[in-house]
Amino acid sequence: MDEDGVSDTPRAFRTAAGRVATSLLDTLRVGIVMFDTRGYILLWSPTTEEILGWSSEYMIGRYYVDYLTDIPVSSAGDLVGPGDFYSVLSHEKYWRGILRVRHPDGHTVEVEGRASLITPAEGSPFILANLVETSRLRTVEQDLAALDALFATSPLGIAVFDTEHRYIRVNEALARLNAKPADEIVGRTVHEVLPAHMADQLARLQSLVLRTGRPVVDSVVLAPDGHGWRSVSYGRLTAPDGRVLGISSTVMDVTERREALEKMERARQRLKLLDDVGVALGDLLDVHRIAEALAGALVPRLTDYASVMLYGAVAHGGELPRPGRLPDTPLLQLGTAARNRGPVVDSVLRVGREIVFAPDSVFGEVLASTVPHLMLSEDELLSATYPGDPTVRATIDLGVHAVLVVPLRARGIVLGLLVLSRGADRPAFDQDDLALTTELAGRAGTSLDNARLYARERESALMLQRSLLPQHVPSPAGVRVAYRYVPGGSRAEPDAAAGGDWFDVIPLAGGRVAFVVGDVMGHGLRAAATMGRLRTAVRTLAGLDLPPGELLRRVDELADDLVQGPDEPLMATCAYVVYDPSTRRCTFTMAGHVPPLLVHRSAGHWTAVPVQAPPGTPLGVGEVPYESLETQVEEGTVLVLYTDGLIEHRGEDITDGLGRLATLLGALPARPCLEEICDRVLADLGGGDSGDGGSPDSGGAGGVDDVALLLAQLGGLPEGSTTSWTFPAETYAVRRARDAVRRALRGWELDALVDDTALLVSELVTNSLRHAHGPIGVRMVRGSSLLVEVSDPLPVPPRERTATADDEGGRGIQLVARAARRWGTRYGPIGKTVWFELPLH
Repeated sequence: MDEDGVSDTPRAFRTAAGRVATSLLDTLRVGIVMFDTRGYILLWSPTTEEILGWSSEYMIGRYYVDYLTDIPVSSAGDLVGPGDFYSVLSHEKYWRGILRVRHPDGHTVEVEGRASLITPAEGSPFILANLVETSRLRTVEQDLAALDALFATSPLGIAVFDTEHRYIRVNEALARLNAKPADEIVGRTVHEVLPAHMADQLARLQSLVLRTGRPVVDSVVLAPDGHGWRSVSYGRLTAPDGRVLGISSTVMDVTERREALEKMERARQRLKLLDDVGVALGDLLDVHRIAEALAGALVPRLTDYASVMLYGAVAHGGELPRPGRLPDTPLLQLGTAARNRGPVVDSVLRVGREIVFAPDSVFGEVLASTVPHLMLSEDELLSATYPGDPTVRATIDLGVHAVLVVPLRARGIVLGLLVLSRGADRPAFDQDDLALTTELAGRAGTSLDNARLYARERESALMLQRSLLPQHVPSPAGVRVAYRYVPGGSRAEPDAAAGGDWFDVIPLAGGRVAFVVGDVMGHGLRAAATMGRLRTAVRTLAGLDLPPGELLRRVDELADDLVQGPDEPLMATCAYVVYDPSTRRCTFTMAGHVPPLLVHRSAGHWTAVPVQAPPGTPLGVGEVPYESLETQVEEGTVLVLYTDGLIEHRGEDITDGLGRLATLLGALPARPCLEEICDRVLADLGGGDSGDGGSPDSGGAGGVDDVALLLAQLGGLPEGSTTSWTFPAETYAVRRARDAVRRALRGWELDALVDDTALLVSELVTNSLRHAHGPIGVRMVRGSSLLVEVSDPLPVPPRERTATADDEGGRGIQLVARAARRWGTRYGPIGKTVWFELPLH
């Protein structure tokens, strides 16, 4: 319904009186006028009233000429005066012309009239005229002319169907598209004109349009001859009163458009494949994974079977073959993919299989010439590798009919081959496929070469790192040690091959031991080299028996000398822990490192507690003092030192990983085996395979970051292994010290050491008595060796000097240095301690 509530018929199809136009006559509004031979009006129809505005009551009996604005014009263009009108009709029996009639409103209405002279058998003759408004008539004429022109000149095929699906009218363009003359089409249905595959689809569309009235636009169907495509559009034809008259149709040959679209779509798919392969290979730095990813990305989008074959040197990070001289070795099949799997396919595409080929085969020629080769015949397929190759015959039996062999190159050197195969249900490769595969092979070759170089760098870094890590870890008295090092995985950037994590166990004076774990920021050769320098510095300074805080401060001062250059400042974390088995006291000093854990047993189960030592700042920050935490530990406590790679995961707070580690360590067995604990921690926290036997380089692939893990079960010395005395600064102190030492050694059944030990103690006590002027302490510890310490309040260290034959003194430190296995001086809050060690055997 429209806004007037009359109907949904367009306004252009209404009469002046507001009635709905139901036919062409209603649209044209033909008026009828009858007058006698003199020109007086006898009949004036209602439609004439609508057209000219004068009522019939008023016009009947009036002279028609009085209402014309000018002389009538005949169909021949001649003027016909009032007196000539009857003579023209008498002579020709018919008149056609233009009349201009005055309207009561004052304007002129132009009508086209057709008049005939009617002579009845009985009665007087009269004139009967039909009048049509020229404006409406011209519109209809123009519409019809346009329709005729459209049918005659349109390059599109045009047809009109009735409600029975029969052709009513077709143009020549449609006749050409249907390959039939127009007269053989009109009056028939699409089933009688077109092939069944096309007619069935069109008939369904026609029925849909007739039933629903919804037009169908640009429906693409296969051409009648099966070659090419047609775009068909249908619209329902409806009379002004709503009656369905039929269907209009336009048909267009869209073969070129379709082919262009398909070509564009293929180009888009090729670009997308290139992009997807680039993404798939972009973050991989492992030759085997790149080969697998490349083959998997091409099946089934480009091919049915794909194989990536490389020289062994490329697969294992070796040197590339020299240009122009190919290695006389088989190719290794490292990456494969198949659309359909089965025993035969699995055998042919087995990863790791050696591909043997003759130099004059297709494979050999492609490797030598670096020119891709497309094999489309069985004879060519049989020459792919070597005559009689059963693998080639099995491939042919699978229905493969097209094989594309493309070289994988990097920097102008051939790395191997990319071999693609298509089965019987897929068309052969074309030149576009060849160009695409060549581009793919070029990108893949670069990725494979980068992975090869990365493997070499990673292996070099790991070798350097292995050489810089401890080759032998000592087992101090009262302490059991286990450790693991797991290098970082290959999922990260090229410099993630090896990291700067390290650990160390350093025996100190007095039977003490230092445990060290550190992490140099960064990865690769430089990080490994910096780690080696840093470990050496720590170990060297530890030999001076410095307090832990002082040791880290001095390492921090050396930061600029421990790195490659001024543009790469040192940034490293470190945990330095000193344990004295004789007192079971542990001193923790941290340099920005993750907190160690102490795992002790209480109430029948283990509890892991992070050590709340002052965190300190990483080494390399500079000018920040390092504070220490000293604590007493229980017998059998397990000290756990590690690097952040063990507990840190991307997108997760590091405290979560620390909590998981503490929970895991809290579930230790009653008598823990440190080696098994190392394996379990690495397995459960994702650090990788622990490897074998706890060697420094043991471990599997690991995570992205490397991991160092050091476990030490802290115990004390056997009861009675330590004795000490304090003597006043009197002359008899030397004699008393010798006697006390002799008694203690005989009590330990170390009679062989009595004389040497008493002599060295007397020399050191004499030095303290002469220079210190304070109480003198003597302490002996029996462990894996005999440790003797002499303490006094003087902080000045003794100096070893060469005494001449005339000197009465100065030989005491010389005797200590020559007789002891090792000796040294360490400093405490007050004074110093001079110590020496003698072997027990």
